[in-house]
Amino acid sequence: MDSKLLARIGAVIFIAIAITMTAIEMSRAPEPPRAGPAAVAETSATDPLLIELRRCQSIGAAGASDPDCLRAWAENRRRFLAPGARPAARIADGANRQEN
Repeated sequence: MDSKLLARIGAVIFIAIAITMTAIEMSRAPEPPRAGPAAVAETSATDPLLIELRRCQSIGAAGASDPDCLRAWAENRRRFLAPGARPAARIADGANRQEN
């Protein structure tokens, strides 16, 4: 057979599969939206650091010279980079607990 003919047959098969998959996906019922964790919502409403970080975000470039924003960002970095806050440390801790 000719290589052009094989390429055309392959393209037609690919397009047919793509159309079939699209039709199947469009016929599915939409999934309901997933609810976020309630504990995060409660914490975010009462955490003074998060409130301050949101305020700093809302003032834009002026936040770079605002002393309160600089303190809030430093505290956020300290929390984020704390040894217990690292995802790799949590994953390793979880793996060690499962082995025991």
